[in-house]
Amino acid sequence: MPDTGLDEGIEMKAEVFLPEDYQPAEDEPFMNERQLEYFRRKLIKWRLELLEGSRETIEGLQDGTRAIPDVADRASEETDRALELRTRDRQRKLVAKIDAALRRIDEGEYGYCEKTGEPISLKRLDARPIATMTLEAQERHERREKVHRDD
Repeated sequence: MPDTGLDEGIEMKAEVFLPEDYQPAEDEPFMNERQLEYFRRKLIKWRLELLEGSRETIEGLQDGTRAIPDVADRASEETDRALELRTRDRQRKLVAKIDAALRRIDEGEYGYCEKTGEPISLKRLDARPIATMTLEAQERHERREKVHRDD
């Protein structure tokens, strides 16, 4: 894989054998070496995709700066650009959460609820690898705090 510079700050660990079709299973020890490697790779891949998309957006915005004589067309393009920038800002925040999840893997805290210390279900982590709480703890937190986040 060519060096894209996008994985800067991501430390690769000693290679852990992981079959192509590996899926974490409930019948193996929780957060064993293979599961940790599975989630590490999933997070790194997701991070690289987000950063590549950001780079494409920046290039598109730089290339897309042009004079559009029609007021309606110009307004439409400005609306599209604003929406794209909001999307990229959300993704920038997501990259920070991915980096935090990678740190938790390195520190041995990944996969455990930050509120209860209980294991987060593998299904939840597979669907949302940046999760920091069990589903039950997240629901309690949202009810208690009435959090209506936009992530």
